[in-house]
Amino acid sequence: MIGYQDRNQKHLFIVCSLGDLVPDDHILKCVDKAIDFSWILGEVRNLYDIERGRPSIDPQAALTLMLAGFFLGIVNDRKLMREAQVNLAIRCFAGYSLEDTLPDHSSLTRIRHRWGSETFKKCFRRIVKVCYSKGLISAETVHVDATLIRANVSWDNVVDTHVERVIKVNKYSTRTEKKVEKRILTDPDATLATNSRNHRLTPSYKQHVAVDDQSGVILDVILTTGNINEGDKIISQIHRIEQMLPVKLKYVTADAGYAYGKVFAGFEKKRISAIIPPKRIWANKNVIPLHRFKYDAQHDIVRCPKKKILHKTSQCKHGWYYKTATADCNGCALRNRCLSPKVNRRTVVISDTYPELLRARRKRSKWSSRDYWLYARHRWMVEGVNAEAKCLHGLQRAVRRGIENVTIQSFLTAATINLKRLAKAA
Repeated sequence: MIGYQDRNQKHLFIVCSLGDLVPDDHILKCVDKAIDFSWILGEVRNLYDIERGRPSIDPQAALTLMLAGFFLGIVNDRKLMREAQVNLAIRCFAGYSLEDTLPDHSSLTRIRHRWGSETFKKCFRRIVKVCYSKGLISAETVHVDATLIRANVSWDNVVDTHVERVIKVNKYSTRTEKKVEKRILTDPDATLATNSRNHRLTPSYKQHVAVDDQSGVILDVILTTGNINEGDKIISQIHRIEQMLPVKLKYVTADAGYAYGKVFAGFEKKRISAIIPPKRIWANKNVIPLHRFKYDAQHDIVRCPKKKILHKTSQCKHGWYYKTATADCNGCALRNRCLSPKVNRRTVVISDTYPELLRARRKRSKWSSRDYWLYARHRWMVEGVNAEAKCLHGLQRAVRRGIENVTIQSFLTAATINLKRLAKAA
């Protein structure tokens, strides 16, 4: 017998709560049971005039609306509010009944501007602390990585600027070389960057994340322009984690992009074991590489392959220059491979943290089975979190422009991922 559904029914008459119509295993319903968002009112109270003006949108409703969009991969405000009109789960999660009028999409934009990225940072950190209280964070091992986020700009807005525009002020300048730089007109905060030498530069931001090994909870996230080096941020990330949570980290893993002497020195100072493979030593059979020059930290000298001594001469930004005597290089059998024809003695730069880098290279050759195991987990743990953020929660491309707006998007994405972990464990 063929069934029949009456499609002429225009009104809904039902006696139940809106939550009863949402499946119990729906992610928004699970999150609503796992955490209470009422604390947001205290975080933003000082941003509103309590006595004057029209009543604002409930801060808790605004936050949950934005989070609902990220849970469902809807990062565009207009599209989110159109979905919320017909999506019972979003209405229930944000506290709106079927009869309530939803806010206009532009209201969410104004709320983000009013709150600023610092408020969303506090929300993210509050969720991290809730995860810690529920036992989801061990904070014994942390995996750190960075990923590029495509800026929301067109290639037509990437233009060249020339240094000679400044130099030409001096009419007597004889410089003829041209240094071309790229500038993005519609989003000056973004910069051109790439994650591979085989890929073209793209207008980008860079997100730096630190993920706990136990449940994949994001412990720290920071957004920078695309050209910022990862090694400049990792130590400060670990410091913030230790300040936020009552823990003492034992292991930190990262890829070779973080293998700098300053990074190893920072972890030695903190007494944290850094599971970071040092970069491959560059080698050219026609040129004698730096690693052939042996640094003697005890006597603060450098010895060349022919056992000649290079003495410390002057300081540079990150270390010291060491130079040989001119007489030592004259007539040396390795001169053609060691010096260019216009140079009469060899100069090498030894960074202030070069001894720590040497110790890290020696340690790499003695990695234990646990070290290899932890680094293998890094490959899928933190990189998996970055892939999850991009593929499921809209972080592949920035939805708005400016580092402030993209920072808010980054915090909301990280908070969404952590809430998923929290809901699963509840």
